[in-house]
Amino acid sequence: MKAVQFKSFGAPDVLEYLDLDTPRADAENAVVRVKAASVNPSDVKNVAGHFGHTVPPRVPGRDFSGVVAEGPAEWIGAEVWGTGGDIGFTRDGTHAEFIRVPVSALVRKPANLTHEQAASIGVNFVVGWLGAVEHAKLAAGETIAVIGASGGVGGAVTQIAKARGARVIAVDRHEPDPNSPAGRLIDQYVQIGDDAAGRVKALTDGGVDVVYDAVGGIAFEVALGLVKRRGRVVEISATGKRRVEFDLIDFYHNETQLFGTDSAKLGVAESAPLLRALVEGFERGRYEPPVIAQSFPLADAKAAYEAVAAGTRGRVVLMM
Repeated sequence: MKAVQFKSFGAPDVLEYLDLDTPRADAENAVVRVKAASVNPSDVKNVAGHFGHTVPPRVPGRDFSGVVAEGPAEWIGAEVWGTGGDIGFTRDGTHAEFIRVPVSALVRKPANLTHEQAASIGVNFVVGWLGAVEHAKLAAGETIAVIGASGGVGGAVTQIAKARGARVIAVDRHEPDPNSPAGRLIDQYVQIGDDAAGRVKALTDGGVDVVYDAVGGIAFEVALGLVKRRGRVVEISATGKRRVEFDLIDFYHNETQLFGTDSAKLGVAESAPLLRALVEGFERGRYEPPVIAQSFPLADAKAAYEAVAAGTRGRVVLMM
């Protein structure tokens, strides 16, 4: 099969387009013919050597959509999608024509999505669901502030929150594009800054129930300031600042609950139930797939990685 592989860490130019042995199914694993696979910022960081558990040579790539080529009879020919924090890191990933995954990882993709669309959803919606639903237990009637609502994860969280009957306040440097799902769905927008906490509290009864902070680091203290008593704060990143300081007395007086959320801890099999929970929402139109900014053939994977490294707005997808 054709695949992209890196044998050493570095910039996207370390990626090689080459022939590798096609994986085969066994009693516990199926083989999926990959139709499309997105390139995530974490894929670029993986190739650059940011993750200590990755051992080259490795085929990168976390998200995929494709067709089961080998495995249990009832799955042959099924259109499936997947994502995982192990594929592309501790096992070969999705930037290849075929991938072997556990049978327990197989999830039928939403029937109304193309492979390109389905491949663009995994990481963002899984970490969005994990933080907002599994950890923070966001409920109907609650208010959530989404820091970084204009981004991929923030946009996914906005959609999940609205589908669950929550009110959404976007907190960001710029208001989300009015033509994006987040731009169409948010209830209010507050520009991030020193007065963000006061403005959010003025829009609510002393603060929000949940803060989903997709920025972290430089935004962490702002996030803590937005939440009401016994509110929940979800952190998934540490942009610009790994170590943070905050007023511990204010924190415990407010009885704030703080959740660290890392989708990379979910392997492809562990991510399957979360994707399965999202299928109905996409098929019923409650969720929209992200905007595809650029699509590249697998042979042009270097260019796709360079586009993501440059900060392309929207999703970048490899088509096999």
